[in-house]
This record gives sequence, C-alpha cells and structure tokens, in this order.
Amino acid sequence: MAAVATMQPILSALATMQSSNNASKTQAHAYLERFQKSADAWTSSFTLLQGDSDVQAKLFAATTLKGKIVFDFYQLPRESLPQLRDSILDLLRTYAKGPKPIRTQLCVCLANLAIQMLEWKNVLQTVVTALGSDSESIACVLEFIHVLPEEVTQGRKINLAEDELQQRTRELLEENAQQVLQLLTQYARSSPTAAQDPILMACLTSWVAEVQVNDVVNSPLMDVIMTAIQADTSFDEAVETLCALFRETRDVDESVATIKTLYPRLAALRPRIQACAEEEDWDTYKGITRVFAEAGEAWVVLIAREPQQFRPLVESVLECCARDKERDALSQTFNFWYELKQYITLERYMEARVQLNDIYSKLVDIMIGHLQFPTSETGNDTDLFDGDREAEDKFREFRHAMGDVLKDCCEVIGVTQCLEKSYVLVEAWVGRNGAQAQQGKVPAWQQLEAPLFSLRAMGRMVPKDENVMLPRLIPLIVQIPDHEKVRFQAVMALGRYTEWTSEHPETLQDQLNFIMAAFQHPSKEVVKAAALSFKFFCNDCAELLKGFMAQLQGFYEQVLDNLPPTSQEEVTEGVASMLAKQPLNVLFANFKLCCDPVVKRLMAMAQSANDKESQLAVADRLNLITIFIQWVTPYVDPREPSPAVQYCQEIFPVLTAIAERFVAFTPIIERVCRCWRYMVLSYRTHTAPLLPQLADKLVAGFSSSRQGCFLWATDSIVREFSDVSEIIPEATTTAIYKFYEQQATTFLRILNDLPPEELPDVIEDFFRLTTDVLLYHANSLLASPLMPSLLAAATTSLTLLKEEPLMATLHFLRDFLAYGQTSAPSSSFSPDDGTYSLRPNPAQTQASVIALATTSGEAITQRCLTGMMYSFPQDCFPDASGVLLALFQLMPEATAGWVEGTVNMLPEGSVSQQEKERLGRNIGQRVQMGEVRKVRSLLQDFTQSYRRRNVAPREGLGRLEQGRFRFEG
Repeated sequence: MAAVATMQPILSALATMQSSNNASKTQAHAYLERFQKSADAWTSSFTLLQGDSDVQAKLFAATTLKGKIVFDFYQLPRESLPQLRDSILDLLRTYAKGPKPIRTQLCVCLANLAIQMLEWKNVLQTVVTALGSDSESIACVLEFIHVLPEEVTQGRKINLAEDELQQRTRELLEENAQQVLQLLTQYARSSPTAAQDPILMACLTSWVAEVQVNDVVNSPLMDVIMTAIQADTSFDEAVETLCALFRETRDVDESVATIKTLYPRLAALRPRIQACAEEEDWDTYKGITRVFAEAGEAWVVLIAREPQQFRPLVESVLECCARDKERDALSQTFNFWYELKQYITLERYMEARVQLNDIYSKLVDIMIGHLQFPTSETGNDTDLFDGDREAEDKFREFRHAMGDVLKDCCEVIGVTQCLEKSYVLVEAWVGRNGAQAQQGKVPAWQQLEAPLFSLRAMGRMVPKDENVMLPRLIPLIVQIPDHEKVRFQAVMALGRYTEWTSEHPETLQDQLNFIMAAFQHPSKEVVKAAALSFKFFCNDCAELLKGFMAQLQGFYEQVLDNLPPTSQEEVTEGVASMLAKQPLNVLFANFKLCCDPVVKRLMAMAQSANDKESQLAVADRLNLITIFIQWVTPYVDPREPSPAVQYCQEIFPVLTAIAERFVAFTPIIERVCRCWRYMVLSYRTHTAPLLPQLADKLVAGFSSSRQGCFLWATDSIVREFSDVSEIIPEATTTAIYKFYEQQATTFLRILNDLPPEELPDVIEDFFRLTTDVLLYHANSLLASPLMPSLLAAATTSLTLLKEEPLMATLHFLRDFLAYGQTSAPSSSFSPDDGTYSLRPNPAQTQASVIALATTSGEAITQRCLTGMMYSFPQDCFPDASGVLLALFQLMPEATAGWVEGTVNMLPEGSVSQQEKERLGRNIGQRVQMGEVRKVRSLLQDFTQSYRRRNVAPREGLGRLEQGRFRFEG
C-alpha cells in the first residue's frame, strides 16, 4: 500500500496528461519532467513496472528507466550495476508476451546498460541464458539483438570516453557477429513460421553493417531472405534487409564475389514486377521497385563498367517505371537514373553510354507519359483530382521531379533527340485533334499539355546554338489552342528558352506577342505565367528590346495595376533590365518615364491608405521602386554625377514623407529602408550628396520607430563610406562614425526599456552593424565610452532563443576579442603585388580589448556556456565555443577560473562531481601545455553531454539566470 501511495502523484500526473485542461497538463508535464531526472525515478520506475498499473503508466516507467540509464548513469554506484542488470532481465521475462512497446523499451534499457557496464563481457551469452529459448522468450532475445547495434552506433549520447566507446563497440558487435548469425540461422530453421518472422528480418537488417556481407549471402539465411520476400507477413522487412545488403556492397571492387552471388537472386524477382502490376498490388510493387532501384544505385559503377552484363538490371528499373500506373513507386528510381547518368556521361564510360542510349530514350517516352494530368472521373476539367488537394499538390511536385529525370536524359542521349520526342507528340496531337479544338474546349488536352511541360522542364539543358528542333518547335508553340492548362505550359515553356531567343531574334516578335496577349487571359495562373516569362524575355533579350522602351513602358503602365504583387515585381524587373541598357545621356529621362507613374500611383495610394490592406499595398508598391534601383546600375565615372542618383534625389522627399506618415507600420518602413539601402549599394559613392539628409532620416526614424530596418540601412552607409580615399574625405568617415554612435546610443536606451525577447530583429541588425563598424573604425569604437555598455548588451542578447540575433551577437564578440591579438581579424590588400596580408594590431588596441575582456569576460563566459548547455540552437555552437576559445587565447588562467565558477553554479544533481573535476583537470592540462585550441573541443563535448542529460533546466537556472540590462546615457 505504501508503494501505491508513493506512486499516486505520478499516476495522477499521467492521468492529467490525457485530460483537455491545458493549464493542468502543463503543470503535470513539468512535474513528470522533474520526476524523470530525480534520483527517486530509479526505484519508482521498477515499482510501476512490477505493480498492477495500467499499460500507459508502465510504458512511461520503461521510458523513464531508459532515460535514467542513458543520461543519469553516474547516479548509481558501480557495485549496484549487476543487480540493475538482473532486475531488467527479470522484467523482460515478465513482459516476454508483451505489450511490445514496453518490451522494446526494456530491451533498449538492457542494451544501454551493456554499453556502459564495461565489466560485463559475456553480454549476449548472459541474455540468451537468462531469457531462455522457448517461443515467448526468444522474442525478447531477438528484440535485444535487433536494438543492440543501433544503440551502440548511436553511443555518442552516452557519457563514455572515445577509447572506451570504441572498445565496447568491438566487444559488443564485432566479437558477437558470428554468434548472432548462428542464433538467427538456428531460429530460422526452427519452423516455417520462424523463417517468415518480421523480427528475424529486422535483426538481420540491423546487423548487416556489423558482419561480413559475404557470410550472409553465402549462408542459409540468404534463402530465408528470398523466401521472406515472397510472404506478405515479412515482405516489408525482407525488402529492408535486401536493401541493407545492397548498400553494404557499394564498394564494388571489394564486393565483386558478393555481387556475383546476389545478382542472380535479384534477377529472379523480375517477374514479380509484371505480376504485381497486373494484380494491381501496388504496395508490393513499390517494394519490388525499391529493391531494384537500390541495387542499381549500389552497383552503378559496375553498370558503367560492364553495361552488357548489368543491362537486365537497368531494364528492370525501366520496367518498374513503365508499369507504374499509380505513379507511386516511380520516384524511388529517380536517384538511380541520376547516378547512372553521372557515370556514363564521363569519357571513360562512353561505351556504356552508347549501349544504354536506347534505355534512356525509352525513359523519355515513359516520363512524358507519366507527366499527363489524370482524367477526371466526373468529367470536370476544373477539378481533375475530385477535390483531393493533397493528391493534386503531390502530383505537381512529382512532375517537377520527373522534369529532373528528363534533364538527365538530355545529357545522355542529347538535347535534340529529347526535343524531337516532344515535338513529335505535339505534332501528332495537332494532326489528331487540332481541327476539333475550339476556344477553351480542347479535346484530349492532357496529351498536349504533357509534352509542353517536358519542353519547359528541358529548357535549361538546351544550348543557345540548337538549330534543329527549336526553329520548328517555337512556331508550333505560339499557335497552341487556348485552354487554361495548355496555355499556361506554353507560356512557361517559352520563358525557358529566352537565352536561345536572344541569339535568334527572328523568333522574338511572335513569342513576345503570344506572351503579352496572355496578360489578358481570364485565368489568373496564365497571367502569372505571362508575367514570369515576360521578365525572362526582358532580362535575356534586353539588347534586342532596348530600342522599344516607350512601347514596352506603355504596356507596363497599362497592365501593372491588374497584376498580383509578385507578378508586378516580375514585370517591373523585366522593364528595369531594359532600362539598364539605356545610354547615359537618356537614362534620366527614361528613368522618369518608367518610374514616375509608379511614384504618382504610390503617392495617391499613400494618401488614402487607412487600413492594413491598403497599407500593405503601399508597401508592395514601394518595392517596385527598389527593383528599378537594384537593376539600373550603369557605370559612371566616380567624379561625375550619376543620372540614377539624380532621380533618387528627386523621389527622396516622397519616400521620406511616406516613412514619417507610416512610422508605426513596419512593412512600409522596412520597404522604405530597403529602398534607401539599395540606393547606397547600387550607386555607392555617387550617393554622397544624399548622405546628410539620409543619415538624419535614419537617426530620426530609428529613434521614433525602434525598428531594426533603420540600422540595416545604416550599415550600407558604414560599409560604403568608411574607407578614406580621393573620393571619400576623412571628414566624411569621421561623420559616419559619429552617425553610428547616435544609432548605438538609441539602441542601448531601447534595450534598457525593453527585454531582449521583444527586440530580436533589432538586436540582430544592431550587432551586424556594429561588427562592420568594428572592422572600419576599430580604434574609435574600442576606445569609446559606449564599449562596456555594448558588451553588456551583447551579454544580455545571448539569452535569446532565436538563431539569427544570437549568431550576429556571437560574431561581434569573436571579432571584438580578435582585436586583442597581435593581428586584426581583417586583412589588407596590397595593390603592388595583388596579395592580402594580416594587419597588425596597435598595442593600445590590444590593451583596450584585454581591459574590457577582464571586466566583461566572466559574464560572457557564463552566457556562452549556459547557452551551449541549455538554449542555443545547434548552429550557434561553433561560434559560442569560438568566443570561449578567444577568451582562453587572451587570458587562459582567468577564463579557466570563469569556466570552473560557471560549472559550479549548475543545479545540484545535474552533473557529477567527477565530471566537474575531470573537465577542470583537462582544461588545466591544455592550458599548461599551451594547447589552448583543444579546450574548445573539451567545452563542446561537456556542454553537449550536459545538454543531452538535461534537455530542459531542472527547476530553473538558479544563479545562472541573466540579470536585467541597465544603461544610463
């Protein structure tokens, strides 16, 4: 009764987890997490498993026990381990009949105990002897055999030294491999039912990588596998086993004998392709396809070397593609066709390319056939998938993957032959159905749309000098009858051949007329396709079209307001690419011609934008101006005024007025700042006349809006105007630094008022900006009175969970600490010999960094270590450990003390005293031996091990919680 009473809080919490009360579930979840990490969980888990609780509670107990063995093994004295092993074996005997999930968890417990109990040498023999060999116990033995290799190979989650883990891997896997094969063979021979047992196949699959594959292939187990793949009960597991065997023979030179034995076995399965297709057993068909495809991938080098001998295998994969009416197994072959293409297009395998040419030719026909849309069962062409949107999305994605296979075919058999196949299909459709086609009513349109899609897919592979098929195809495409999906593919296909068109101007007029007419199509999808293709035509044929600026600008102005935002941007990009080709003497006039209507419409929209939807439309319209600025970047002598900047000066008051009016609406001010940023990036030092008013607006905007986009725009000015030259005087660079200090002071005040969790984007933009200022103005910034506050702000920012601001902050800290070394983290370019060299750091700069690090180093160490142990995303680990390494390089003894202090502040019970002492001892040895760089890996291993054991903080971080940031200034 006492045991039941002790378990009651746990059982109550588990029951609460099944309720619908979210608040109660949260409390229960927190309680159970604390329980799982407590020392009491060892005995409580056994109590639950040995009692009469429900299955859910027992499964929770088994899972908890697994976690304790994996993560909290240090909590047990070594002398108690045999008793723990015997208790788990007793539980396995109890749960031999199931439930299976509990039995599996207990097997995993035993496997992880075996890994860490180094003194337990005869693991397999002990388990077999203890569990027995009757039909019920053998299931436990097999399950243990199944999970053992996976647990051992994932042993990095266990806190063992590398040499101990390697030794244990050898003892548990390599030395037991032959015994496992004998056990599995004996079991397979014990009865016909055993030979088809799925767990037998699962065991083989998990041990294939640990045994000599030849030992399996030449043993009675190979017959068992081939028999199992014929049985429904074990088919899926047998497929996995065969595929595992194939993967182990990828090193074909080492596995020639094994492959020679396996190949006939595989060939014997080929009749099942046709049989499964005729029976419409598509699940089995998918498995058989996978077997042939994975064999092909594994032996692809042999196929390239001996194409005649392995041609039947390639033909089998082709047959799998051809008979797949459901198009469900087909995708499993795509990687095989790609890998084979990669080899046979090499010069040394030219013979294989010649011999397999006809197979790839047939593959083109098969793929184009599979590209066809289905025919609606209800006869409704507007809903071909009868309301199944998931199936429709899957098919669309699938088509693009088939398009990649067609590209592979182009490389093998040549572009012209592939294009000809599409041409023949289009021409054949015209001959059969062309006369019956009417507006919007096109018979058998699927047979026309598929080859058009194939033309679109193969467009990237077609060279500009293709003169055989495209001169025949293009005139055919522009006469395609009007059906929504057919017209869509025709327009998209033309957009893929614009580079070819730039070399064949005689075809441009008809194509452009066809695309421009599509802007009036009632289908929104066709209009979107037209906008995209128009962009490609203008981009690639700008030289041919630049003389028609006025006409195309008129068309642009006419269609712009009728397009969705994405299409507006695409059409604008097309017009901007033609504008970029205009001579300098007419550039300003043409800039006004194209942009003025956009600006006037923008002003009208801004005046009436009183709700969110209309304000978002203003933001979208602002982006069109930015596109012009991004694209129209003519070369102008640095000493001459730029006509593009002249136009930017003209529209600057408009952008300023919009930013001031909508300062509280983030999308608009982000677009305005983006526009200002690209003015600087596109026109560089030519924007100097804009700098005073631009800087004023950025300072005022950041102060009033507290949005990071103003810092983002500030960064572009810092990058462009911080190197003194004959064009940029020293007074300008000094003013730029003062400009930064204004922004930095505002940022620190904002961070003083608000917690970092509310400012992730501002923090990211600020520290990216500060990293650039550190690059160009290191001496000024490191001597600035703001620097201690900036380091405190960086330390506070490291409490965030979001990756981008963390990365920006860590990069800043790494660069800051690098200035404490003899060389700066940036290099200088020597125009005399064209080389880069490290710049020396002045002694004063080094001293400033060391002084600052002495003051802030402990807080930085705490935040980096705590983040690595608890909260940092995985991608932040290299930079966080890089910051710690930089501190060790600057002041090794002090940093070692900070690390020790931080580790000692960890919650009690979360790490053993032995681990703390081992970490401190190893760090001390590395520091004394001058091997500071090796400390980085020590800290990474320690923090990752700690994190695995303590996924969430145990009852809070305690003394490691970050204090509130304060700034007075």
